[in-house]
Amino acid sequence: MDLKEQIINDINSNSIILYMKGSKEMPMCGFSNSVVKILNHYGVEYKDVNILEDAMIRVKLSEHSNWPTIPQLFVKGELVGGADIAMELHQNGQLLDMLDKANTED
Repeated sequence: MDLKEQIINDINSNSIILYMKGSKEMPMCGFSNSVVKILNHYGVEYKDVNILEDAMIRVKLSEHSNWPTIPQLFVKGELVGGADIAMELHQNGQLLDMLDKANTED
């Protein structure tokens, strides 16, 4: 399985997955940290992938998602967006609805 196939498999195999700089235990940029804080606020389980471990992850991920920036949050296989979109959805209550659906449909 090549890297792009692995990324697609990970996105489809995890209800919530966050591609980020660093890990959820140690975010390495403010934007990634913001999304981690939001997800932790809701207490949801999610997979984190550190794009700093392999520069090609970012390249192949962006090819797949057509989204140039990191972090990238996926819920139920769909790209939610980056930090700004996650924050906006959090503030207006829509993100909680998305996360609830992700966890109840498993």
